[in-house]
Amino acid sequence: MLHIDPRALFSRQEVALVLITAVWGGTFLAVHIAVQYSGPWFFVGMRFLTAGFISAVVFARVLRGIRPLDIVAGSAIGVMIFLGYGLQTVGLQTISSSTSAFITALYVPLVPVLQWIVFRKPPRFLTWIGAGLAFAGLVLLAGPGSAGLAFGPGEIETLVSTVPIAAEIILIGWFAGKVDLGRVTVLQLLVAGALGFLAMPLAGETVPAFSWVGVGAAVALGAASCVIQLTMNWAQKSVSPTKATIIYAAEPVWAAVIGRAAGERLPPAALVGAGCIVVGALVSELRLRSRRRARAATLPLAGIEGTAGLVHQHGNGTD
Repeated sequence: MLHIDPRALFSRQEVALVLITAVWGGTFLAVHIAVQYSGPWFFVGMRFLTAGFISAVVFARVLRGIRPLDIVAGSAIGVMIFLGYGLQTVGLQTISSSTSAFITALYVPLVPVLQWIVFRKPPRFLTWIGAGLAFAGLVLLAGPGSAGLAFGPGEIETLVSTVPIAAEIILIGWFAGKVDLGRVTVLQLLVAGALGFLAMPLAGETVPAFSWVGVGAAVALGAASCVIQLTMNWAQKSVSPTKATIIYAAEPVWAAVIGRAAGERLPPAALVGAGCIVVGALVSELRLRSRRRARAATLPLAGIEGTAGLVHQHGNGTD
């Protein structure tokens, strides 16, 4: 009888990435439920301040040598986290966790397009193909009708949130190698959390009545962000960016599976659209390489490259 050792198919690091990607997918449903008991900005504040305080304990040693550049980087990235995941949380008040997850996945093909606009670095051919597939998927997910696209406030808020999420990734790449990872991780989470609380009066939001569901979800997600961060740093030292991208692309799929188990249902056209978005995200990260370059790519990697590697290496919040 043929026996296949699972260890020959997947390394421990790859299994760890699959597990935490499933956890990421589940966070969409957790937030969707939590914002029924708490205002979105209060929830964002609780979630990221919790993650920031836990990270401060984990990275306590390196915080002593904090530099002005660390503060600038952490603050800039923190603002993008606040805007991106704040708008995403606002959107989750009115749309399903599955829809939110698939729309959020649009940030992957959006990153190289923003790099083109900001740094005049033209995207690769496959990036345009991936962006086109993702846009087609968005149209199907929105449910086009005779009166046009059925974009409600939740879909629009979530769609807009992908811009600061993509900008966050670009900033992480810009500061990579110039700042200390631990210091910036702590600062960006604390800044995002503080801004979440500061946004409450501007949004007309008051402190909600105490709820174990709302507070518990915010604290649990904050703690989960830290655990995921540490797992990513460990696993991505030996998992290639290509494999990591493929694993991460399943995040909205996990969200849909978990959402369906909770009673959410996407119509057939939306499911096709969701599939287009996932395929578009994957295609935008593919690279056409010669045999010589492909052989070189099998050598051990010294760092993380690519969009997905950057965003997940630094742990930012969908997590």
